[in-house]
Amino acid sequence: QVHFVESGGGVVEAGQSLQLSCRASRMITSTFNSAIMGWYRQAPGHQRELVATITGGRNTYYVDSVKGRFTIARDSARKMVYLTMNSLKPEDTAVYFCNRDGQELPWGQGTQVTVSS
Repeated sequence: QVHFVESGGGVVEAGQSLQLSCRASRMITSTFNSAIMGWYRQAPGHQRELVATITGGRNTYYVDSVKGRFTIARDSARKMVYLTMNSLKPEDTAVYFCNRDGQELPWGQGTQVTVSS
């Protein structure tokens, strides 16, 4: 069964950067290459929200709150998805997850990002 392994979170101060990684374990390469992959986040007391997506053709989408600060990327050979987060703000504090956009698979454990002011 496909599952996602997220890593790279941590505790940082406002204005600093982090890079998150997600490995799509056991996903067939052709399936990964055709999938729109997304990063999501869930802050305490809030629903999970979409942050960014990337297609197999490297077209990207960002929610307005992270535009210009976050960059999503993918490595098809390694079946990895990355989220580079710059100029972090306290409101970015959340657990971050990756998944296939529109056809969700079982969620991973996520990785905690905490931004202090």
